[in-house]
Order: sequence, then structure tokens, then C-alpha cells
Amino acid sequence: MGTNFPPLPPCAIQYQHSLEVGLQTSYGISTLLLLTSLPLIAQNPRARDLGIPFDGTPGRFNAITDVAGVAVGHATVIRGEGKLEPGKGPVRAGVTAILPRPKGNWDFVMAATFNQNGNGDMTGVNWIEESGFLEGPILLTGTHSVGIVRDAAIHWQIANGRQFVFTYPVVAETFDFLNDSNGQHITAKHAWAALDSAKPGPVQEGAVGGGTGTGCNGFKGGIGTASRLVVVGGKQYTLGVLVQCNYGGDLHVLGVPVGREITDLRACTVLPQTRPWMRRRLKPCADQAQPQAEALAEAAEQLGRGSIIVVVATDAPFLPHQLKRLARRVGMGLGKLGSWAANGSGDLFLAFSTANPGAGRDRQPTESVESPVKLEALDNTLIDPFFRATIEATEEAVVNAMLAAPAQMTGADGIRIYGLPGPRLVEVLRKYGRMR
Repeated sequence: MGTNFPPLPPCAIQYQHSLEVGLQTSYGISTLLLLTSLPLIAQNPRARDLGIPFDGTPGRFNAITDVAGVAVGHATVIRGEGKLEPGKGPVRAGVTAILPRPKGNWDFVMAATFNQNGNGDMTGVNWIEESGFLEGPILLTGTHSVGIVRDAAIHWQIANGRQFVFTYPVVAETFDFLNDSNGQHITAKHAWAALDSAKPGPVQEGAVGGGTGTGCNGFKGGIGTASRLVVVGGKQYTLGVLVQCNYGGDLHVLGVPVGREITDLRACTVLPQTRPWMRRRLKPCADQAQPQAEALAEAAEQLGRGSIIVVVATDAPFLPHQLKRLARRVGMGLGKLGSWAANGSGDLFLAFSTANPGAGRDRQPTESVESPVKLEALDNTLIDPFFRATIEATEEAVVNAMLAAPAQMTGADGIRIYGLPGPRLVEVLRKYGRMR
């Protein structure tokens, strides 16, 4: 099976946010490919680097990888420009992989999911809901690439030594509207590349992996992450969040109406739209003007369509029903940012705990299946700080995703979308007294 799903060759190029270049791989694909197995590539300053005073204490990397054993990797494909030609491009796509445990450790983790609004897909959730366990990696990609990524995850696990009778890979999606989504340009090798490149430590954010072709709150979206340290009962725990944001809303940061202050960076197009549903949402870039209040409201309604995937990880010993309670709090963080989980949005959340190792493993024939499994769990009276940490980390992760995005990206049919500029965000927050 491995010969049908080969890992990518060890080649990549340095990536500048404003640069699109080509690389000829041994597979004959002219593409830009970014693997996070390389040294971390420089990106825009994150929220805390800019001095934005989010509440809470982050971990060392302020990332989901602050939870010991968790690793993240990306494969990013950027190719072509101009008019959308289904099957040809332009391509703005990718895959993001999250490993709940270190490579080669196939121990299950306890998990739970929650749908704030279900206009989206996350495979494998039925067994998580039924059993309370998550097995194997989590992958994020574009809507029409879920199937190939799911199949690739099965073959990757087999090739890396996992044995199972059957398995249900977890693959979640958002619709990458800057991409030729119907062309299904993501292949098994991209999923393998994301999985093979997954590592602990700093996480590349912005227009990478599954977040390459996305928008968020009217600006360029993508991958973002954040973490919080939580001390309860005299012991310190870590909670981390990773988001793939592609949803719409009236952007607020720390209660400040940022989307209503930065109005000159609205998504626009430099070409006629071949997709009818996009024609109603975009104006030509040359005709951009300062929107009035009515136009802002109309834009917000249209941008309410979209999705966000949020993954919460913690090393605190929580049982599945407690993890579901954490997953529900994600929506409160998004609400602070101005999301209303619109009808057209897939707001899907997953929370897992790396505690209680061995609780979900298959028993060997020589082991007794009658002896009970012993579990640890924090008392529900201690869960409140984790609720708050989930809300805080979600809010910051989304802002980090938007700040890390390129100054602008032009995708299929000339759709141009702008990143959230850090200096202007700081200026708005100072105007409202939220920063000095």
C-alpha cells in the first residue's frame, strides 16, 4: 500500500508571504510546497508580540503543541493565477495534521465533539460520540478533499506500524473559496507530507495547510493557535487550541469593533466571477470605496457564510462528558470575536485529553478483559478555569491566524483578500483605550 501513497521528496522552498513561485517536484507538479519539518519560517508578529493584552498565561510556544506529545504539520500548495478553470486551478489548498500523541504511539485519547452549527463535515465523530475515544491523527483540509485525505490517513497509519481491524480517521474541512475546490488538487502525498512533517514546538500559522484558501471575518484566514496554563489543586495543566478559520462575522477584538474601523481592506475581485454565488458577494477592486453602515451590514450578512474547525487539547484528566463541556465553550470565544454561527457555517469543535494513557488500548489475548480500567478525572468543581482558558485561547488563536496571513492573497477568478495588518489593529485598540 505504501507504494501507492509515497511520502514527498525532501524538497521545499523558502516562503515569503507576498511571493508565489514554482517548484518542480519529482512528481511533475509545478507548485509551492511548504513543509513544517523545515526550520520555522518567519511570519508576521503574533498578537502578544504586538502587545495585545489578551487575558491568561500562555505556555512556552503559545500553541496547541504546549500540550506534551502533541505535534502539528502542514502541506501547502499554491499554484497558478487568473480565471478559475476547474481541474487546472488556480490552487490555494493544503492539509494540516495534528498528532495527539508522539509518532508511533497509537494509544487512544479521550475525546468529545460539539457542533455549534453543522453545515460542515468532520469524519469519525460517530465512534468518538459512542466510545469517548479518539484514535489516530486529526487532519484539516478543504471541503472537497476530505475523502482522499481520509483514505491517505489509513494508509499512512498502516505504513507507520499501526495495526487495526478497522479505523475511523478524523478529517475536518472548511470551504477554501480561493481555491479550485472542485478540481480536488489535494492528493494522498499531501496528506502524507503533513503527517510526516508533524512536530512539537512552534506552529506555523496563517495561509498554510488546510487554511491556505480561506477567509476569516472579512480578512484572510487560515491556521492559528494559542495556549493557556491552568493551575488547579496545586498542579499546573496546559490547554491548547488550534483553529482553521474560514467563517464570517463582525470582527471584534477585546470588545473593539475592528471590522467597522478597518473598512478599506474588503475582499474584492480583479476578474469577472465564474461562480454565480461569488458574483453577489464581491465588488471589483478598482471600485472599492469606504463602505457605509448599510454596506457593512450587508457584507457581514454575506460573510456569515463560512466555517471554522477548532481543536482543543489538554493534559488535564477529563472524561469525555467533561471534554464535551470544554468543546461547547469554544463558541463563546468565537462569539467574543463577532461570530454568530450563521446558517451556512460549519462550526465544528473537537476536544481531547492526553491524560489516562492506556485507557483505550486493545487488550492482548493474554490479558484479562474483566479487570476494570482505572481512570483519573478532575472534579467538576475544578473545571471552571478550563472553561475560561478555552474561551481565551480560541479568541487569541483566531486573531493569530488573521495576523499571520499575507498582506494580500489573490486566488481563483482573481478574488483578492487582505490580511489583518498588525499595526492598524494596534492603532484601533489604542483608539478605544484597550492598549497604551
